Amino acid sequence: MSAFVSAGGRGTGRRVAIVLACAGVAALAAVVAPLVGFELEAGHIGILGRRALDPSTLDHTILWLRVPRVLAALLVGGALAGAGCALQALLRNPLAEPYTLGISSGSSLAAVIAIRLGVAGALGGAGVGGAALLGALVTLVLVWQLARVGRSLPPATLILAGVTLSMFCSAASVLIQTTSDFAEVSRMLRWMMGGLGDMRLVTVGWSALPIAAGLLLLIAYARELDALAAGAEAAASVGVAVGRTQIVVFGVASLLVGAAIALAGPIGFVGLIVPHALRALIGSGHRALLPASIFAGGALLVACDTLARVVIAPGELPTGAITAVLGAPFFVGILVAQKRRAVMWT
Repeated sequence: MSAFVSAGGRGTGRRVAIVLACAGVAALAAVVAPLVGFELEAGHIGILGRRALDPSTLDHTILWLRVPRVLAALLVGGALAGAGCALQALLRNPLAEPYTLGISSGSSLAAVIAIRLGVAGALGGAGVGGAALLGALVTLVLVWQLARVGRSLPPATLILAGVTLSMFCSAASVLIQTTSDFAEVSRMLRWMMGGLGDMRLVTVGWSALPIAAGLLLLIAYARELDALAAGAEAAASVGVAVGRTQIVVFGVASLLVGAAIALAGPIGFVGLIVPHALRALIGSGHRALLPASIFAGGALLVACDTLARVVIAPGELPTGAITAVLGAPFFVGILVAQKRRAVMWT
């Protein structure tokens, strides 16, 4: 856990430069991604040109179908990476990520129930998204009640509570699918793979406010996260209200994950890959690590979503499948690296 307890002596100027570079990459991705994809008129992968600026052309229509999903990818990627960064500090574990604590499984179970009850047919995607957010809230309360000891949330009990609820929710989702017809199961599986298709600007706009507020609140707790990463006793010794900080950070991170899932479905590994990779470059100080993770997470998910659109164009892969393909080897790499370090110290 040494990566969590030292800032590495890196200069402030270098950290600021990396944060600005991440912001620049995110901005560049947001500009370029809507222009890249399958062109109906040309019949191949290409880049939209000046015709996209003419409202009477098909290129313009395609551009404005892509813009909302790119903005949604920035929001969801930033929310997941920011939440993952905070949870890794809270749990003092580089393998922690937003889906470790059962929030994803709880949201997915609520969405599956909504689809089974016909909410998707009555209210569309907004109804399923709302159910997913409600599922995240309920799971958050249950995990908090199971894990808390007095006013604190010990990392070990928090992980155990999250894993237990995750297994229960996953099993319940499977049981519900076995009682559903083919069309319902198809909708459930499509939603559970995660994706950003059929996104609308108004939906992105409503989601932007709570996600931005949650991310700003996490950044405001950067000093406390630095202290918590060194351990509860060390944090208390420098004046951090450990119990309150744990509850606030856990609650905000979980709600960010719930909002992201409500918008795009469960998309994994972004909250694991981005903070862990950036920590090696920027150090463990959260004043720089958190904003860098947010920008880089958004850029990564935009890239993954663009890849999902073009790999089998004119068809489309689930964005969650792309992040899983990238994230699984990265996860294994972290485990192997930790195993080697453990062998060296024995």
